[in-house]
This record gives sequence, structure tokens and C-alpha cells, in this order.
Amino acid sequence: MTIALIDYGAGNVPSVERALQRLGATSQRVTDPSCWASASAIILPGVGHYSAIIRALDERNLRPALLDSISRGVPFLGICLGLQALYSSSEEAPSLSGLGLMPGVVKSLPHSVKLPHMGWNRLSIVRPSALLQGLSEFDYFYFAHTFAALNADSNCDAVATCNHGSPFTAVLERGRVFATQFHPEKSGAPGARLLQNFLSLAALSPLT
Repeated sequence: MTIALIDYGAGNVPSVERALQRLGATSQRVTDPSCWASASAIILPGVGHYSAIIRALDERNLRPALLDSISRGVPFLGICLGLQALYSSSEEAPSLSGLGLMPGVVKSLPHSVKLPHMGWNRLSIVRPSALLQGLSEFDYFYFAHTFAALNADSNCDAVATCNHGSPFTAVLERGRVFATQFHPEKSGAPGARLLQNFLSLAALSPLT
């Protein structure tokens, strides 16, 4: 099983790559849509500014191929900005359109709390999730972000939320589309368990 790791220049690509290697998974950095034609699953990592990930997807003509792969049922995992990119747009770069797979606009966390939200935090699990199998609300995950999907209560795709001044979507799951606002590759054993769950789901999800 080969995991296509979309490399658009995000700083956390090497750490995601190493985390997958520790789990015995084979990953391939891809910068061209033709490179993931035979991939078993796709991971879109991201850190930094929203405009960087959206512009890179469009400048490299990755958007159509990514949306096509997701529509065909290729298991997908977005990490941090990879989650935010799934929404229609973001206040961080309002002139740019996201992938539009999730409704709503990504917004800033409240300025009443310290920003960015950086460090360890726990989840509130709102419904059963294959991605969170074996994990609990006692586990801590590493966050590093200022913007988030704040419509956590009304988001039927949210399987776990977190709170930093306001509740936000921390984990979402829709069919074979998964995403986390936190960084599983930097979250120790709980993060490794989540990545292993994704790999197991990918292995059990042949395309139909």
C-alpha cells in the first residue's frame, strides 16, 4: 500500500513522512497529479498561511485531480491546513476558494484567548469514529493554529471538537474523507494510533 503525500512545500511534510515510516507505511511525495494515480490513499499536510496551500494546489493543477480522487473514494486525510482547505473559504484569505467539500467559512479563533492556539489539548468526542478507534477524551494532541472551523456544533461531519476560546472542529469524517486540525505526526502515541487507524481504513477500503 502506497500513500501519496502531497508535497506543496509545507514544512510538516518530512515529519508526516517519518511518522508513516515508523508505522511501516510506504509513502511517496507527490507534486504532480499523475503521480498518485495508483495511490492507496492521499494525505494533505499543511502549516502556515491558508493562501499558501490553496495557491499551491491551483498553481500545480492539483485541485481537479484531488477532487476527482476523493469523489472516486480514495481515502483522504487532511492535516491542519489540510482540514481547513476542505471548506468553502477562510477569513485568512477570503479572496481564495477552498475545495468546497465542507460547507462554511474557516474563521479566526477568538482574540480573547492567546493566539495562535499552540500546544497540547484534549478532544470532546461527539460521535463514534473509525479514525478515533482506541482513543479517548483523556488523550492529548498537538495543535498549532489561529483559524478553525468554528461551526462545530452544527457540523454533522465533526466527530470530535476542541475548545480554545470557542469550540471548533478538531476531527471530521465523511465517508472516506478524514481530517484533523491537530498534528497527529507530532502527537506522540495517540497521534500514531490515529495514523495507524487511517492506514487500516485505507487498506480495508478498496475502490468500488
